Parts: sequence; C-alpha cells; structure tokens
Amino acid sequence: MTTTDWILDIVLILVVLRQVREARVDLRFVLLPLGIVSWSAHTYLHSVPTAGNDLVLIALFTLVGTVLGVTGGLATRVRHDGTHPLARAGATAVVLWLVGMGGRLVFQIWASHGGGATLARFSAAHDITTEQAWVTALLLMAFAEVATRIGTIVIRAAAESRSARPELARV
Repeated sequence: MTTTDWILDIVLILVVLRQVREARVDLRFVLLPLGIVSWSAHTYLHSVPTAGNDLVLIALFTLVGTVLGVTGGLATRVRHDGTHPLARAGATAVVLWLVGMGGRLVFQIWASHGGGATLARFSAAHDITTEQAWVTALLLMAFAEVATRIGTIVIRAAAESRSARPELARV
C-alpha cells in the first residue's frame, strides 16, 4: 500500500466520523465523499475484468457495499431544524461505515503484508483471474457504500424538508 492508499482509506473512514456531530445535508455533504471515491475510481479503476468469476466477485462486493450504505443511511438520524435538513450518524451507522471502509483497509493490509499467497490460492481455486478483479471489487464496494448511504440520507432529508415545510409538499 502506498502513502496515498493509506491517506485515502483513513479519510474515507473519517468522513462518517465527522458526522457524529450533526451536519447540514447540503452540497458539501454530498460532494466530499463522492469526490473522494470518484478520484479513487479514476486513479485505480483501469478496467473491469470479466473472465472467470471476476464479475461474480465484483458484483458480490458491490452488493455488500450497497447493503452497508443503505443500512447506514437508514441508521443515520435525519431531521429538519426549520431551515435546513440535518443528519447525524449514530452508533449503528458508524459501526456499519467502519465495517465497510475499515474492512477494506484491513483486507488491503492483509493482502499486501503476508496474505498475498493465501489470496492467490483462493483466487485460483475460485477462478478469479487477476489482481485487478480484487481492486475493482473493493473500489466498487466503497463507491456503492458511499453513494447509497448518501442517496438514502438525501432522500430522507428531502422528505423531512417537505414535511417540515408544508408549502413544499404541494410542489
């Protein structure tokens, strides 16, 4: 793992931890985490391998990220203060985020510090053809978790805003 990999993974972990304090659901709330994973995808996602069971691995990890993201978004407290929608990550949302983002970090550390041979044997036994399949699976897992968590919170915030301001409900 490079220094950039470490920084990126730690920043992704810290993104939700800063939301333990209530935060306004605004453009920055949406763009910061999406920007981080988009930059990661641009930097590390060179191809989507399709041989063997590569797509199965990628789909499985993406599904895990989606489940973690939606569940984390539902476990985040969303309210409207009369002016702005606000979100606050509770314990469950933080744990889910740490499981997803922290799990990716732990997997990367393990794979690059002694687990490579085991991973290679697992890959061969399960017809996962390239290292890029793992990279793609982990990146799409992160992207799915971030996008679905934010999407869930934004949808809930919009609903809170409509119910807090009845004139918006008619639009």
